[in-house]
Amino acid sequence: MIRLVAIGLAGICIVGAAFAQMQPTLGEAAKALIGTWEFSNADRDKICTATFKSDPTKVGFKVEFDKNCAALFPLVNDVAGWVFPENDLLRLLDDEGKSVVEFSEVEDGIYEAPTPGVGVLFLQNAAAAGAAPKPANQLAGEWALVRTGKRLCSLTLTMQASAEDSYAMTMKPGCDPSIARLNFTRWRIDRDELMLAPARGNPWRFEEDDNGAWHRVPESADQFTLMRQ
Repeated sequence: MIRLVAIGLAGICIVGAAFAQMQPTLGEAAKALIGTWEFSNADRDKICTATFKSDPTKVGFKVEFDKNCAALFPLVNDVAGWVFPENDLLRLLDDEGKSVVEFSEVEDGIYEAPTPGVGVLFLQNAAAAGAAPKPANQLAGEWALVRTGKRLCSLTLTMQASAEDSYAMTMKPGCDPSIARLNFTRWRIDRDELMLAPARGNPWRFEEDDNGAWHRVPESADQFTLMRQ
């Protein structure tokens, strides 16, 4: 009998040790994540909050989303926990431990997750997030592209959907040849920047100033500016 009890206790210890090994640990990177973060899409026209906690769950640690998240991002209904091993991805897991979303840190305090069927999702702390961008419909309309006070082109930003989560735009006749040959065809809001996409080449990015004008970034001696008409 004594031998059986000893064997039983030994078995419990082995199972307990194995269970303890299965439990994720909170490393320094994971500890830094604990708290409330902004959860959004790339355009930040869908924003809610995710609160990461240290309470253990069956698959990791507890994460809570605000009541709007499920309507904006239905996939959060499947999230049962989170893990963030050192030097690895931040994973949101379902109740079977499978990844629902996988984030990688792209900047200090900003995590990005390209997600099939959803697009690119972001997690960022309040300091990194800043103010929410203006809705696209507030930027649609007539604009002038100027450089050091000289009008180079008149542009129309429309709300007509185009490729790659962007909107169609047109360039009016009479544009400066240096701008006309770029043939801008699409625009979009990317986080807090206004992007104009030429037919070929990299998009031009603009940031808004306090007066409602948008200056191309990075700045240069011959600064390009978008001004509302």
